[in-house]
Amino acid sequence: MTPRTPSDQAVARHGWLQALGTVLAGLLGMGLVSALGLWAAGATDLPDGAFPRVVTATVVTAVGGTVKLSGNAGSLADTKAGLTVIPLSVTLTGALVTAAGFLRPLRHRAVASGAELAGWAARIAVLWLLALIGLAFGARQKFSISLGTGTLGDIGDLIGASPEVGFEADVPQTALFGLLWLAGVLVLALLVSPGAPLPARLLRFHASVRPSAYAVVTLLLAYVALGVVLALAAAATRGNATQTFALILLGMPNLAWLALTIGLGATWNGRVEGPFGLPVPRILSEVLRTPDVSTLNLRSLAAQDNGVWWLLAANAVFLLSAAFLMAARSPAHVRAWQHAVHLAIAFAVAVLMICLVGRISAHYGLSLLGIGDVGGGLSGDLLLKPELWSAVGLAALWGLIAGFLGALLARPVHRRGEVEIPAQSQRPA
Repeated sequence: MTPRTPSDQAVARHGWLQALGTVLAGLLGMGLVSALGLWAAGATDLPDGAFPRVVTATVVTAVGGTVKLSGNAGSLADTKAGLTVIPLSVTLTGALVTAAGFLRPLRHRAVASGAELAGWAARIAVLWLLALIGLAFGARQKFSISLGTGTLGDIGDLIGASPEVGFEADVPQTALFGLLWLAGVLVLALLVSPGAPLPARLLRFHASVRPSAYAVVTLLLAYVALGVVLALAAAATRGNATQTFALILLGMPNLAWLALTIGLGATWNGRVEGPFGLPVPRILSEVLRTPDVSTLNLRSLAAQDNGVWWLLAANAVFLLSAAFLMAARSPAHVRAWQHAVHLAIAFAVAVLMICLVGRISAHYGLSLLGIGDVGGGLSGDLLLKPELWSAVGLAALWGLIAGFLGALLARPVHRRGEVEIPAQSQRPA
């Protein structure tokens, strides 16, 4: 029988309380960020006291949950609505806080048994699932939309059209995807954190996985930090401070990681029509606000402003820095071509996830007497989707080149040797 260490016993004794603290901290962090972002976006003016439930729905979508929109405009009118978007600022906040809470009881250790890690993660997962179900039941609301006092309002009064918009979280899908999101966060936390313990059997993957995962996550966070700095500078010089804060608190990673993929040479397709929009760069809005679906890449953006070519230089600098960081944190025996392969795989996976979670699709329309969409500001479309596999392929190519060059640059840096398992931490399986 495997002996239990004092650390194992402490986790077992206080695990549920620590797990509860982790779950509450993650949800409160996401709730605070989403509430502040929605407040800055003007969501407090929503009718029927919808703001708290909109905040709840935002948290649900941030962890991969599904919120369905519905509409009703009376017997002679019809509404249709759909929304697919992940507020990645809220997602990132929850991931960082939850990962920190998960790793805190495991710090200052080199090795942990698989059973211990699984038990600690299971406690968090059980409480997380209960919290998700509660949030999903709370993320539902219906509220009315005014047709105004003009001709449209008169027609609505005449035919009895009183538009309502509602949203409701899909509880089973929210529970499923929320648990998958949590699993991804916990696994990534173990992969990225250099001080997190691993089972002895997995330590052989330390040299190939952890340095590249750490470097790529650092790169993604650096891009978000740069985006925040640029957004604050724009708010200070051009105004629209509240809208800029809404963008930072709700969707800064959406915009920053979009710029990252475009800088690689990737292509996105999109369209914006109607009232949708955030204070994004002017050239982005000009490219997307067209009658048809637009192509969004370096060439189309450069047609509006040649300054976007700096994205290429920024990507080269950031990715080469990440490659140097990866090589400097790797054992000395890892060869340059291995660094290249490790970074190519890690960066390709990161871009794949960006393309999957960065998609946006939104539509709302009002129809009276079956005649098209009417109402001007009451209808609109927003679409943004990537050309997925070309983006992943470009990421792998950039990763190969940067990984090899970063390894060459890191050669003069003193690095560690083989990863060793501390004698006192080795225990029979």
